[in-house]
Amino acid sequence: MNKTNEYLSGEKLYGDDYSFDEIKKWYEEEKEGYADLGSKEFDKYRYYYHELNKDQGYKYLPKSKSAVFNNVLGFGSAYGSEFEPIIERISNLYILEPSDSLVAKKIGNVVPVYKKPEISGKIDFPDDFFDLITCFGTLHHIPNVTFVLEELYRILKPGGFLLIREPVISMGDWTKARKDLTKNERGIPVKIFKSTINRLGFKIKAENYNSFLITVLQKIIGGFFKKPLYAYKIFIVPDRVLSNLLKWNIKYHAVNVFRKIAPKNVFFVLSKKGK
Repeated sequence: MNKTNEYLSGEKLYGDDYSFDEIKKWYEEEKEGYADLGSKEFDKYRYYYHELNKDQGYKYLPKSKSAVFNNVLGFGSAYGSEFEPIIERISNLYILEPSDSLVAKKIGNVVPVYKKPEISGKIDFPDDFFDLITCFGTLHHIPNVTFVLEELYRILKPGGFLLIREPVISMGDWTKARKDLTKNERGIPVKIFKSTINRLGFKIKAENYNSFLITVLQKIIGGFFKKPLYAYKIFIVPDRVLSNLLKWNIKYHAVNVFRKIAPKNVFFVLSKKGK
């Protein structure tokens, strides 16, 4: 099996064993990738994932409104829109974001502190610092995912929460140009994802799959709606139920119709075990 086939099979994760020079090249290519796909203009930017994040992420956090998150990190969170549903419960918000364009001055009443990520993947915060970390659609843009997950574990407080939403399919053959995708992005195979999560010592509080039914319906009836279908709660719940039922059929790089009858994304709610 050649190297490309090893990656497309899901047995190895493309980019995870890169040298520093290879990581640096990847970083430069991806730094403004998301912004260049159409997110640069803040006034025109719209965030449509609130219902999905609430259904598969935020609802698993402590329910009490008095449960405040003192230090929160948005890993690759751009304008920080994902925090709007819980912003009143956040005291200090930090956003690790490579783009110079995707910066917000304020989210609710909170002024976020922006920091640039290290090219190596090292995260410049102390051990056990954050009560909550979100990582929505960021890891699949990063080469050395395993090392970055190790860093996220390190900086999370015991008892703290890490919310991850990422694709678990190849997103096509990244050795060729793909429409509406950045140069290097690719999904993370479920087997590798869960193996790393378990090895690091995270506790999986919730594991939900999504984006099967919604993807199908978007092609059929999406034109009748003002927003993408994943913006509507009425589609989120049945999509989650059906996607969870079909997770057994996930094939990292599916090339036939049958193997494409499967969810595209996973949503993990993880916690760090107490000392």
